[in-house]
Amino acid sequence: MQPTPHSIADILELARWAPSGDNTQPWRFEVINDHRLIVHGFDTRDHCVYDLDGHPSQIAHGVLLETLAIAASAHGLKAEIARQPDSLESLPSYVVDLISDSSLSPDPLLPYVQQRSVQRRPMLTAALTAAQKQALQEAVGNLYTVRWFDGGMQRWQMAKLMFANARLRLTLPEAYSVHRDIIEWNARFSDDKVPDQALGLDAMTLKLMRWVMVSWKRVKFFNTYLAGHLTPRIELDLMPGLFCAAHFALRARQPLETPDDYVAAGRAVQRFWLTATRLGLQLQPEMTSLIFSRYIREGIEFSRMPGATETAANLDQRLKDIFQDMPINQVAFLGRIGNGKAPSSRSLRLPIERLKRNQ
Repeated sequence: MQPTPHSIADILELARWAPSGDNTQPWRFEVINDHRLIVHGFDTRDHCVYDLDGHPSQIAHGVLLETLAIAASAHGLKAEIARQPDSLESLPSYVVDLISDSSLSPDPLLPYVQQRSVQRRPMLTAALTAAQKQALQEAVGNLYTVRWFDGGMQRWQMAKLMFANARLRLTLPEAYSVHRDIIEWNARFSDDKVPDQALGLDAMTLKLMRWVMVSWKRVKFFNTYLAGHLTPRIELDLMPGLFCAAHFALRARQPLETPDDYVAAGRAVQRFWLTATRLGLQLQPEMTSLIFSRYIREGIEFSRMPGATETAANLDQRLKDIFQDMPINQVAFLGRIGNGKAPSSRSLRLPIERLKRNQ
């Protein structure tokens, strides 16, 4: 493997901190020369029920590309990015040209790239200020609108929806293998998974969960006869859904239809998230309700479990009721936000040498 030019090495070292669903890091880097690199993306649609049509991975690609552009600004370089038109939808490649620009200042969000993380535990319920909301809206530009669900009643509605959605998530056989494979047990940090201490569960629940998740047979037994999903749903969904400043949705001007739409949305998501970090706020994505809603909207079967489709359809209607006049197919991202301590446990990233494609 050829040595990486110094400036590109620095850029990639920071850009690798971009978040991705379940810390999958669905990208590899190929350095062409001092001013060009290729990001080779991939998705997990073939084995992950949450990566419907690769769209969540495409959002992650956008997050990475925005992070890369922010990192490049530290070197007075502008990142011009274009997707290679002949690359497969499931294996997109993005050409990144780094252009010197003497007028370019380091991006104000640069210091927050590595600091940004996911907070899955309860936050404070203190409302966001008007200035904070304005800064977050400005972060996503004119192509997206932030819709807020704050106040006790709206937080309760969203918390109940997430609690109900979690029952589907935790009882699907198709989701079991995903959950089993992405958790690193007895860990505070993880380079390529989610450490169990970052999940938001108490120590006793974690121990039981680890034992149960040894096999689907155990999971099914506990869920069927012992309501094994109840405590995790309370700790992971209901309480965090109540204890936050607000839930929010990022709405695009037009329905998201193409991979490029999702990549563009990912770039906006990262600027929103980094701005939240700059403001001292914590954030957690809440994407599964959007994903299962799309399964219903497009008539795609997602599980062999009896009743799963009917349950998802009911949850889809509840989400529509909360959104009211906001079309679900224009919502790029859903999450919760609030003041609180930064998490003491988090996902890390693979070292850059493992993220570089063999050349």
